[in-house]
Amino acid sequence: MLNGLIPLPWWGYVIVALVLSHVTIAAVTIFLHRNQAHRALELHPAVTHFFRFWLWLTTGQVTRAWVAIHRKHHARCETPDDPHSPQVRGLGKVLWQGAELYRAEATNVETLARYGSGTPDDVLERRLYTPHSGLGIALMLTIDLVLFGPIGLSIWAVQMIWIPFFAAGVINGIGHYWGYRNFSCNDASSNIVPWGILIGGEELHNNHHGYSYSAKFSNRWYEFDIGWLYIRILETLGFAKVRKMAPKLRWGEIKRFCDADLLQAIITHRYEVLTRYGRLMKRVYARELRQMGRNLPGVAGGLSVRQLRRWLSQDQDALQTTEQIRLHIILDRSPQLATIYRMRQELAALWARSSASREQLVAQLQDWCQRAEQSGIAALEQFSIMLRRYESCPA
Repeated sequence: MLNGLIPLPWWGYVIVALVLSHVTIAAVTIFLHRNQAHRALELHPAVTHFFRFWLWLTTGQVTRAWVAIHRKHHARCETPDDPHSPQVRGLGKVLWQGAELYRAEATNVETLARYGSGTPDDVLERRLYTPHSGLGIALMLTIDLVLFGPIGLSIWAVQMIWIPFFAAGVINGIGHYWGYRNFSCNDASSNIVPWGILIGGEELHNNHHGYSYSAKFSNRWYEFDIGWLYIRILETLGFAKVRKMAPKLRWGEIKRFCDADLLQAIITHRYEVLTRYGRLMKRVYARELRQMGRNLPGVAGGLSVRQLRRWLSQDQDALQTTEQIRLHIILDRSPQLATIYRMRQELAALWARSSASREQLVAQLQDWCQRAEQSGIAALEQFSIMLRRYESCPA
């Protein structure tokens, strides 16, 4: 009895701790995130109730609070109103105190009222899960101790630490600070690694910000989203139904004249379009930097291609004052970079809110492609021809 009702070898306790923590990860990514926050899939009531009960035991997380905070994060991303942006609050703050930032925002009545609609509001939620969120955690500790003895305290500690650190800290911190990007969203989101296992697929954070409504986070052939695997299993068993998926890009014949279908495909894949634009211009950035380094070392000194690409892919208002000044000088000295920057801004304006009709936007796209192909910049010509091949197909 000293070792609990279920005595195990040391490696057995490790497996138990990892499995129990992984169930919590699955509950967060499938239920809280994809189902509740973004309505990307529907879940059978039995699955929903299991996830709610399990999260009460292992996190004490109130569904409405988590959903409201996450929706606000998307609505106010990388601004002072973002509950946990490392770009605003600093990486160290979000990485190590992410759970504290969540708890502080959960007390914001305005956030809960504005962003927390549509979450469970039954008797269990009102009388147990919300008012007694700490009771579940205490019950989980008791269960771990009874089943596994004193080592159950360590198992419980792993359960308690995993989500606050990896989800609230790593995803919200590193996931907006470091990694690779498939989509040039209007934020700093990044994919930490292409294999979403430790945090249920949440590692593919840039993919999620690119298509926040999608139930599937993996996008490239080499990416793996274990949360999506679980969703497909639940769907096969009749316990889930996927409602939304990111659109797939396919390549068609080069269109001589732009039309409404091409415009819609470009708008649908706008973040991928801007990412591909930056990648194709990379050689131009490097060449112009080398030339300026020889002719104007005071302007280009210490500036990397990666830095320049970031400056040219963001609104100037998002740059620091010193960065804006240097960028203006660089654009004044390099007609090619000035053209590339201006053309990117014009391309992005196609899907910005405006009063232009569909026909006017198609005409603007046609004009953009013609000017790109006549610019004398090989990378721009190549990009325009590629752009004319964009097509969308159902996911």
